[in-house]
Amino acid sequence: MTEQVKISSPSKSLFQNLRQQIMQDLPFSKMAESDVDFFLSQSRESYFAPKEHILAPADGPPEFLYLIRQGRVSGRRDIPGIEENAFLLDAGSLFSIGSAFANRPVSTVYTAVDDCFCLLFPVSAMRQLQGLSKPFNDFLSNRIWGLLQESRTALRNSFASHALAEQSLESRLGDLRLKKPLCAKPTTSLREALTMIHERKVGSILITENEQDILGILTRYDVLSRVTLANLDLNTPISSVMSTGVKTLTVDDTAEMAGLLMSRFNIRHLPITDRGQLVGIISERDLFSLQRLSLSNISSAIRGSSDLQQLKKCAEDIRTFALNLLGQGVQARQLTVLISHLNDVLTEQLIDIYIERYQLNKSRFAWISLGSEGRGEQTIATDQDNALVYEDGESEEQRLIYLKFARDVNEALDACGYPLCKGNIMASNPELCLTQKDWLIRFTSWIEHGNPKDLLNASIFFDLRAIAGNADLLTPLKQLVKTKAASIPRFIKLLADNALNARVPLNWLGAIEPTEINGKKTIDLKLQGSALMVDVARIYSLAHGIDLINTRERLAAIGRALNIPEAESAAWITAFEFLQTQRLAVQIGDVRINGNPNAIDIDQLNSVDRSILKESLIRVRSLQQHLELDYAR
Repeated sequence: MTEQVKISSPSKSLFQNLRQQIMQDLPFSKMAESDVDFFLSQSRESYFAPKEHILAPADGPPEFLYLIRQGRVSGRRDIPGIEENAFLLDAGSLFSIGSAFANRPVSTVYTAVDDCFCLLFPVSAMRQLQGLSKPFNDFLSNRIWGLLQESRTALRNSFASHALAEQSLESRLGDLRLKKPLCAKPTTSLREALTMIHERKVGSILITENEQDILGILTRYDVLSRVTLANLDLNTPISSVMSTGVKTLTVDDTAEMAGLLMSRFNIRHLPITDRGQLVGIISERDLFSLQRLSLSNISSAIRGSSDLQQLKKCAEDIRTFALNLLGQGVQARQLTVLISHLNDVLTEQLIDIYIERYQLNKSRFAWISLGSEGRGEQTIATDQDNALVYEDGESEEQRLIYLKFARDVNEALDACGYPLCKGNIMASNPELCLTQKDWLIRFTSWIEHGNPKDLLNASIFFDLRAIAGNADLLTPLKQLVKTKAASIPRFIKLLADNALNARVPLNWLGAIEPTEINGKKTIDLKLQGSALMVDVARIYSLAHGIDLINTRERLAAIGRALNIPEAESAAWITAFEFLQTQRLAVQIGDVRINGNPNAIDIDQLNSVDRSILKESLIRVRSLQQHLELDYAR
């Protein structure tokens, strides 16, 4: 029998603790405290035992929104003849949004994985809160946001084992810098114990006799349910609420064993003993700190490299680092920025090595990154898109030196795993190694007289950024594009016509229309998804004189320029984020369809990802429809 507790009249401390907890996640982190309090006052808490059904299609339209306060919930949609992988929702996740909105049964069976506490918020109160809180309304109206939270959780779980594999989990626990555990006697009052936890800034306290025999443990995660919600007297001895049967390991066990034990028993802290004596404690967070690769470590290794062989190893570390971050739930926007940054550092180091070999002056030229690297949103599978600009007045002999230098850098990048561009969009191409004056002439010609084919090939050059050398050489180019592009309607229309030649793979009913490759129903996440958004964002930015080049920033700025409701532009950004995340998952994974690093088999997606993929493609189509109405009629 599900236990339910009404929290409409809680103590002040309970309200404060609940508010603090749920305001860590969207949409509550964006809401006013008074509106969060309304949510809490109208909710009731329900306990669900492990494997207990929380919500299912047979229950009819949901009467509540469900917020997981503690524990985990699995979701599975069973379709006859189709094996469906479950997805997992953690604390802070909100579900049944779409069904509550549409007043229809859910299509997924939601089940408690372990002891689970959910806040049940009535649908009738949901509609009232929508009128009170814009962030809450925007979150619910933009259903794609709710789905994205579930998708990120599933993706993080999918890659978590890979992330752990990279860590130094073979390390002996006794060789690690273990933290000294915080201990208390069983007669210690809760007030004193909680004060000790707060002052030491730790996540747990062990209950021991003589600081050795472990009787139990109390963690920060236990406090809310066992102390705060239970409205327990703080003079109560800690032994009344501690967890018993504490799992331990010895100094001779490995970090891998610690990780497996934590995962198997859903615990976050393990005491460590040496010949029966308590010597330390290790947490789940400590395990992740064992990771060999970090942003600073890789950056330092790159900058300390003096030859190509060392940089090839650094390039491998960048890709491994990306896999680990994806396994830890890092978002696509942050991940692509980090990848682009590390690729910049590596490229600049290579350039410095060859600058010394050719005795070049860095103040007289600039190495230009184009396309995804120029926008700071590179994924793992990326080829080279670059060019070179140098000062006017250089001799023909010096131009040939620049070309040889560029060829060596391009080939070195290829050796590091960044393939040569099949379209020859590289600095070693004589047509892309030009003086500042020649580049200005080239850009002016594209904008004033370019034909559709020229502009199709040239669009990548409008996403440019200096990686190394004298960035000031690009300033006149950027200023030219900002002022001239917006003043020539023909140029914008030709760009729009080119962009609209590629369409989203949706049929007239809104269903996904995949392409069959080797018996798999596929879509290309780049060519049929994210690249379409990149094109539209670029065109609107050029048309409105927006000098941003990152797609996410462009979409936000375009929404403001066009007076688009914030919820709609936020949905564009969310769709782009999802498509980029799925591209990263394919590229980091072990299976590629026909060698394509951006192709995804839609039958292999779980129900959440299939839903959000469709939602994302609908958003891409809406962007294209905006573009068509504004510039292509």
